[in-house]
Amino acid sequence: MNLLSTEVKNDVLTSVKSYLSEYRTQILDANKEDIAVWQGADQALYDRLVVNDKKVDSMISAVDQIIKDSDPVARELYSFYHDNGMKVINKTAPFGTILIIYESRPDVTIEAAMVAFKSNNKILLKGGKEAICTNRILVSCWHKALSDNGLSKDWVTLLELDRNQTQEFLRNPGVSLDLIVPRGGEGLISFVKEHAKCPVLISGRGNNFLYVHEDANWALTIPVIVNAKTDKISACNSLDKVLINKNLPDLSARLKELLEVLNHANVEVLIDQTIEDLNIESKASLTDISKEWGKEYLAMKISIGLISNMTDAIELINEHSGGHSSTIMTQNECFAEEFMNEVDVAAVYHNASTRFTDGGQFGLGAELAISTDKLHHRGPLGLHQLVTNKWYVFGTGQIRN
Repeated sequence: MNLLSTEVKNDVLTSVKSYLSEYRTQILDANKEDIAVWQGADQALYDRLVVNDKKVDSMISAVDQIIKDSDPVARELYSFYHDNGMKVINKTAPFGTILIIYESRPDVTIEAAMVAFKSNNKILLKGGKEAICTNRILVSCWHKALSDNGLSKDWVTLLELDRNQTQEFLRNPGVSLDLIVPRGGEGLISFVKEHAKCPVLISGRGNNFLYVHEDANWALTIPVIVNAKTDKISACNSLDKVLINKNLPDLSARLKELLEVLNHANVEVLIDQTIEDLNIESKASLTDISKEWGKEYLAMKISIGLISNMTDAIELINEHSGGHSSTIMTQNECFAEEFMNEVDVAAVYHNASTRFTDGGQFGLGAELAISTDKLHHRGPLGLHQLVTNKWYVFGTGQIRN
């Protein structure tokens, strides 16, 4: 694969930005076509499907930001002079060809492609059938921009495949794939892992936990919980589980307040018998909470349980979370540090909402996905995370004895 100059890549991206503006009406009309035939009951998927003026503006802004970002390719990471005179350099390098499979979210069609392109990777986009009309017009903006700058359209390819065709493509892609990123729920991830023949980088599953330590500032805790749960239920960084230390002062009163606030926010709350026994009058649903810990909701739904201590909380989170994000609410920095070191997730928080786990919020700009894998990168995959590395060795005829 040829390495494109930064100037050429930025020229293409500038053209993409112009076409998004020029074809705004067509993009919105195409999205209306997708919405008109939507038959799903999943509110989170529906929210991700909708494209409005604000989302188009966000796409344009994201492209503009990535134009301004430095080129991540061929950046020197390490250099070394061997005793025999060889010069050894390690530089960043593109992966090659990336396949991303995602559900709904037409904005991913722009953001994933621009992050891949600026990092000199070709990308195959397998979006969901529910967004096919929107994705077609968005990819046409890419193809126009590439053609305008004398580049092949195969830098950005939209795959229109059904489930069986996708399965067959994963087995026999017909092109050399270097990385697959499934961005979606557990079903999608399991499907890709079962059939893929190249490295798979897992993204998308949240099931995030928040632990309330006994010394937590309660005035801060409630708004953090409400924000993390309700700000955007379709996001993988939304909150699903709250663990509250049994020794929290005024436990019954504070639980009652929290349940009332969540009820007012139209959040369905699940509790177990230990909270029910506190005789708190609420509209919470009594359930076997142990069966809920491993579930990602992507809905206005949350489970709340009591926990004896921070060690138990850490163990429960590490066993059941999706490896995405976790928060501790405490006024003790030592407890916070212990929690943040011991919880095995991509992003850990002290007294803040999990909703910040995002490339833009972390200063990375647009992201391809949020990885819950530990190799090769964990957390938001922005422009500078979508590269691998390559060794360059310069010699004068040296041989190893």
